[in-house]
Amino acid sequence: MKSQRFIGILLAAVAVSFASCHDEDKPAPETEAVKPALKEENITYTGDGVTMKGYVVYDSSKTDKRPAVLVVHEWWGLNDYIKKQSEQMANDLGVNVIALDLYDTQVATTPNDAVKIMQSVKTERAMAIIHGAYNYVGANAKVFTIGWCFGGGWSLQTAIEGGKQVVGCIMYYGQPEEDVNRLKTINCDIIGFFGNKDTHPSPEMVDKFIKTADAAGVKLAVNRYDATHAFANPSNPNYNKDATADAYAKVKEFVMARMK
Repeated sequence: MKSQRFIGILLAAVAVSFASCHDEDKPAPETEAVKPALKEENITYTGDGVTMKGYVVYDSSKTDKRPAVLVVHEWWGLNDYIKKQSEQMANDLGVNVIALDLYDTQVATTPNDAVKIMQSVKTERAMAIIHGAYNYVGANAKVFTIGWCFGGGWSLQTAIEGGKQVVGCIMYYGQPEEDVNRLKTINCDIIGFFGNKDTHPSPEMVDKFIKTADAAGVKLAVNRYDATHAFANPSNPNYNKDATADAYAKVKEFVMARMK
């Protein structure tokens, strides 16, 4: 409970900092699916008696044979862009993708709305959604987590909560874990992508994250780019195509190396 209270306080504290990084942003436009052959659907599932929403992309012929990627959306919410990103990963990586909805179907269209919804997220509810997702994929599934911005920090928390079945954590410019004892409980390697022009997390925060991971005995691969926050989102005026391509290539390498 102590760690959950800390996460909640931290989440509220970083909301305004994230807002300053997105002041000219708008949600990315919907993009065409890469390969529409995969099945995709909105789902309602339960865990510990709690009902939550989500979105899945899968190949029904391989449902029990592929690892799962748990996707955590940006501060905009689980919008069409995140769904298409999920579909792209399912196609490119050969995985089943479950996109979590920590906003409970709320989707922001302006930075002001995103701040309000983000600040309204309750840690207990978010944890229930995460645990429900693990129940949904089953105890035998190998799991990766990935998220951007708000979701980048929650990707890390989702990986920590998943215990031994998590085989990899991917975070794009998300809030690092500052508690070395909590970080010690993660069971997988972490790969992170950060902008040297970002203010949250700043380069100094990333440096501290590296030291914390080292102290926790966690393998953390940090990739830095001459870019700002949300550099991988096409809606960002400072979208960095080259950094995005390089990061995604590294994501694919990271996942493929741990799928066996």
